[in-house]
Amino acid sequence: MFGIYLKRELGRRKKAALVIALGLALGIALVITVNSVSAGMTQAQDKVLKSLYGLGTDMTVTKAQAAPTSGSSGGPRFNFDAKSSSSSTQSSDRVNTQGGQALASSLVTKVAAQKGVSSAVGALTLNVTKVDGSFTQGKAQSSTSGSSQQGGPGGGNSGSTGQPQVQGGGASFDVNSYSVAGIDVSNQDLGPLATSKITSGKTFTSAQTNSKVAVVSKSYAKEKKYKVGSTFKISGTKFTVIGIATPDSSESTTDVFVPLKQAQTLGDSKNKVTTIYVKATDSQQISTVKSTIQKNISGTTVTTSADLASTVSGSLSTASDLATSVGKWLSVAVLVAAFLVAALLTSSAVSRRVREFGTLKALGWPSRKVTRQVVGESMVNGLIGGALGIALGLAAAYTVTVISPKLTAQLGSTGGGGGAGGGPGGGGPGRQSTASTMEIALSAPVSLTTIALAVGLAVTGGLIAGAMGGWRASRMRPADALRSVS
Repeated sequence: MFGIYLKRELGRRKKAALVIALGLALGIALVITVNSVSAGMTQAQDKVLKSLYGLGTDMTVTKAQAAPTSGSSGGPRFNFDAKSSSSSTQSSDRVNTQGGQALASSLVTKVAAQKGVSSAVGALTLNVTKVDGSFTQGKAQSSTSGSSQQGGPGGGNSGSTGQPQVQGGGASFDVNSYSVAGIDVSNQDLGPLATSKITSGKTFTSAQTNSKVAVVSKSYAKEKKYKVGSTFKISGTKFTVIGIATPDSSESTTDVFVPLKQAQTLGDSKNKVTTIYVKATDSQQISTVKSTIQKNISGTTVTTSADLASTVSGSLSTASDLATSVGKWLSVAVLVAAFLVAALLTSSAVSRRVREFGTLKALGWPSRKVTRQVVGESMVNGLIGGALGIALGLAAAYTVTVISPKLTAQLGSTGGGGGAGGGPGGGGPGRQSTASTMEIALSAPVSLTTIALAVGLAVTGGLIAGAMGGWRASRMRPADALRSVS
């Protein structure tokens, strides 16, 4: 009886049911769209942070660079042999650590032993400034000029010689600055190399802890025309390229990867690291782990993904802020309005059915049965609205994903701090700590949680509308039906 009557009444009031369902559908579709776009923003920000951090890394431990002592030179120095009388080629490498003050390698084990830490590895970041060129020694030439001068009895002539002048000579040098990262080859899931995939050759093996081998980034290999098997030198040490690494989401800030022990030798930093990469056992307890490390290991700086997120600016950050604040509040406002409209329309429809409900009560229907009938009709309207809203929301999310609007993310201070080269007569610039810009394609993934939320909102909307309409219907009396007869 309930189902038959429900079907008949909905069939009689198709337009009213469709209006209520569409109102709920628009609100639910907006909620799905905003949640999906927000999820896409989160994914985009994660890509940006992983390009800085490394896949699987939850935080990093570093130490601020110490202030230079009085009288010390902050820039690199290059010494060349310029005694040759002929043109000769000169080459010199300046290797210095970057990314903060060096930490003792023993701290890696200490960090890994902290409560809440799953694993920790150390890495040493170097900046290499290579100067290549040649000196040409100039030649001194003198000029002689004759003049006639009257002097003494009988007069006479005398000749004068001008000051000698250096002609020719000079110097021509090329300056190349690049970054080198020493990584722990026994755990490559954390650290600088974790942001890249080996697309040519192979990565390090656990037996190559002190081997003279290197993995180079794709862009640097293209610039230097390196291939697997190519060789190059850093401060006189010859390295063989065993692999080419392609970044997962952005251009890597590291050009060359070598085993940690080799990097420590190059940088004269035995048993030292500049960064400790940390993975937490529980991603929800990162802030707690950060506090534990800072408390137990003094003098260090612990940086989490939340800290890095504050350095990301650009259209990605602006759009994320809008989606979080304006978008969510707008969707809530529209959803509340849709619920109210559905409730008012249901209540208005009940008021036009005075004769019907009054007659049913006169036939013996109790108030609870009348209320159940109205709530049942509202629930069906809510479910229809939910289905339409999910369809509209999925269509909107799919449209955003297909269009894939481009957003930019500017990362503050992501480069390595290089020094300035100092040769005779000045030096060439090293790689400076600058902001880099990434371009991210926005998508709008729809999760099962979002779908479940939409269904819940549809049921909630139907219950709210049915509650108001049912309450009004339950207050009707059989006499109301008689008074409505003209």
